[in-house]
Amino acid sequence: MTNPFAPLQDVLRVISTETQVLPATGQAVVDMVLPDIDEIYDRETSGAAIVDGIWETNPAHHLQRTLQPIHRKENHLLRFFVDGSTLTYFIGTILEQDRSSPVQISQVGAAMVCRHDDGRISQASAEHKILLTLEKEALSNSLWKKIELAMVGLKEFELCDSATNNKDADVAQIREARPRGAHRANWHMRKLEESLARDYSRESNQWLVIDGSLGNEYEVWKGPPVIGLAKGFRRDSRFEFGSGPRKQKLNLYGLLKDLHENQRTLVFSRKRNDGTNEGKIVFWYVRIRPQRGLDYPLMGVVKVEIPNPSQEPVATELVDELSGCLIAERSVTPHGRDNRWHAHLYPIYISERVVRSHFYSEAVLKAGVRWPLEIRQKGT
Repeated sequence: MTNPFAPLQDVLRVISTETQVLPATGQAVVDMVLPDIDEIYDRETSGAAIVDGIWETNPAHHLQRTLQPIHRKENHLLRFFVDGSTLTYFIGTILEQDRSSPVQISQVGAAMVCRHDDGRISQASAEHKILLTLEKEALSNSLWKKIELAMVGLKEFELCDSATNNKDADVAQIREARPRGAHRANWHMRKLEESLARDYSRESNQWLVIDGSLGNEYEVWKGPPVIGLAKGFRRDSRFEFGSGPRKQKLNLYGLLKDLHENQRTLVFSRKRNDGTNEGKIVFWYVRIRPQRGLDYPLMGVVKVEIPNPSQEPVATELVDELSGCLIAERSVTPHGRDNRWHAHLYPIYISERVVRSHFYSEAVLKAGVRWPLEIRQKGT
């Protein structure tokens, strides 16, 4: 097997020639996105924490509505599923006079799978790229330009700046460069997911399910009918119903504590903090697994979002139909492989495995990414 990271060696040589390098112990260390990236992203995109609008045509039912799972043999409404994944490795620190920046390599990918009528799942499309991430504002302009020049022509590789345009990290008030680099890689993953969704050609009445909350770009969505499925979501939302002295106020835990398996909540509207764009994206919660045997009350619940360009209340019958189809896809339980097993859908889990199958292993990365010999000797 040829070294897939060989094209980066000239870039690392430029860095080590222009600066002092402190290689990572063990050559590469995995950098995680903390705190929970899904919750951070949902908090960033969902706008106002107070939710006070019910956005469906027949909200006569109580806070919970009981559903029937809808198997694909009854109505094969959900056919395409998209998920992405990232792996970020810290490989060293560069020192430029009084400046310093971590050096990270991220594998970023997204995949779309298709669920066929007979139940088979096949790969529809996939994208993958490798990021070399540094903190641009911590380096001199001359060094950054030399690194950019060395990166020219490396088709599968991209130079990434962790310092700027990093809203996810800013929302979480993260200032350290290494976690910011991991968050920046996650942003690239979401852009790949969006690209797959836009390129997807559909037949009528076929919905696409994307893992995670829908960003604000979906407020003006022109693509296929799409569902955002969040396994992790903000927990500071507050819900207000009615008016006057009989007005009811609940936090998220109060809303979901009595939500049983195969039930959904009312449909609510997202709006921005300034009150604009209300109704352009609507959401509701569905419990796909019973609470018994789970460690935490919110486990087994997913947040479902759809674009709503008309800003009119969504048909209750459509919400029931989509929710029932989602519940019927819950069969996977990847214990030990994913701590979000309780909220996984089988096709989403498969699409994530497709993405990971395109990633190089940690052993390949450690063997393939090496600082020049003289640098490694100085760092030992």
